[in-house]
Amino acid sequence: MQFRALGNSGLEVSVIGLGTWAIGGGDWKFGWGDQDESEAIDTIVRSVDVGVNWIDTAAIYGLGQSEQLLGKALKMIPEANRPIVATKCGRTNIGHGDIGKCLRRDSIVAECEASLKRLNVDCIDLYQMHWPEPDEQIEEGWQTLVDLKEQGKVRHIGVSNHSVGQMRRLQAIHPITSLQPPYSMIARDIEAELLPFCGSHNIGVLCYSPMGKGMLTGTFTAERVAALSEKDHRARDPRFQSPQLEVNLTFVEELAALAKCLDWTLPELSIAWVLRLPELTSAIVGARRPDQIHQTAVAGTRKLDNEAIAAVETAMQRRADALLALGDMEQPKV
Repeated sequence: MQFRALGNSGLEVSVIGLGTWAIGGGDWKFGWGDQDESEAIDTIVRSVDVGVNWIDTAAIYGLGQSEQLLGKALKMIPEANRPIVATKCGRTNIGHGDIGKCLRRDSIVAECEASLKRLNVDCIDLYQMHWPEPDEQIEEGWQTLVDLKEQGKVRHIGVSNHSVGQMRRLQAIHPITSLQPPYSMIARDIEAELLPFCGSHNIGVLCYSPMGKGMLTGTFTAERVAALSEKDHRARDPRFQSPQLEVNLTFVEELAALAKCLDWTLPELSIAWVLRLPELTSAIVGARRPDQIHQTAVAGTRKLDNEAIAAVETAMQRRADALLALGDMEQPKV
């Protein structure tokens, strides 16, 4: 496993981080379908065994379920091997299946206390504002995170899904340790502005969905997509619906052939591709079963050469041309 410095934190994190969005189950708006609790806990424990030293979660994942499962798993991991824990605030459960967007001080303080309790920890290693919404509240929310850091409730503070303009506003208050944006072969928006900004300001980049929510694993077919549970939010994601679905499946076939030539799996190729950039600190890889983290952790040892990178670029251009021919545009991040 490779390790990289996380921004200004002084922490060295594995280039593969375990993401726990999916293990929150399907009983909320952005769920991934039903989840076996024992498999989720075993997956977290196994991730540490294979060299992953940090785990990402959020209070809203499963409406607290992901944090609770992580808290149970942490009890099973020896103190010497305890992973770095990152969680998020700013999204709240307001009932009836609706998710609130609040960065007011009282709300974040309450969220932090609830997260500490669910995780069963005294201090959160990395606390992040989940979304910059409402925009007019981001300074108040960020100042609250600064205060929580000074109180010893959290060690480092970062943001998720923020723009360069929003990060400039927050940098005036306190340095940002990390940014968590989506990034994959089918979601490249961060390359133009966000990555250069983070690189020049020593802000770590922890990308999520490097495998395109599973699209870039090579395990999806039109039939599997059609059979997705109503509890799986991907059933409503445009990238998993026609006409983008057909274009993406053709793209995946090209990538699978390239991975085979490298004697890699497609997940290894997808993850190694995002990690090719020096500004990218770590890729957050979701897993719902122990065998999945075993398969993807290997990507933390992979490095793409220039020839393979060029081949991927050619395949991506063909995909972009196909979408353009359809008159179909990429959808914004979820």
